[in-house]
Amino acid sequence: MSVYSDEIKQAVRTVENWPEPGVMFRDIMPLLQDKRIFRKLIDSFVHRYQGQKIDAVAAIDARGFILGAPLAYELGVSLVPVRKKGKLPFDTVTQSYDLEYGSAEIELHTDAFKAGDRVLVMDDLIATGGTMLAACELVKRLDAQVVEVAAIIDLPDLKGSEKLKAQGFDVYSICEFEGL
Repeated sequence: MSVYSDEIKQAVRTVENWPEPGVMFRDIMPLLQDKRIFRKLIDSFVHRYQGQKIDAVAAIDARGFILGAPLAYELGVSLVPVRKKGKLPFDTVTQSYDLEYGSAEIELHTDAFKAGDRVLVMDDLIATGGTMLAACELVKRLDAQVVEVAAIIDLPDLKGSEKLKAQGFDVYSICEFEGL
């Protein structure tokens, strides 16, 4: 956990019953809007990964982009957007994953990494782990290595981190929230 974990967690807004009844939506917009907290958020990730051999940050569409861009810049590594299907203009590899009510697909350009690249996979939140697992699978299919998966928030009751760890991935989050 980051030295700023409590402060960052307190800046996350909880919106009850959104997008549907019974869901406690963890809204990161207030921490992004507070320049002091946003700096502490990015600094937390920079301090964790500075000095590690990382070649790229694979940032998941769309809130992962918000974190991945400044982190990649500060680390001096490339930023690779993991996009929703149909958003990338070049040759792609695609991975499907299950959602609570259906499925979705994400993709990467086929030239996103060089073989052996060490990649940090990043998103804002780990819930059921489906998107993160799909992104990790894409990284592996391009012969790169997932160093770790990282997020601001982990929702341990939804077991996504457990699924990621069971597949052999190291997981890091700045804070956790109980419940859905």
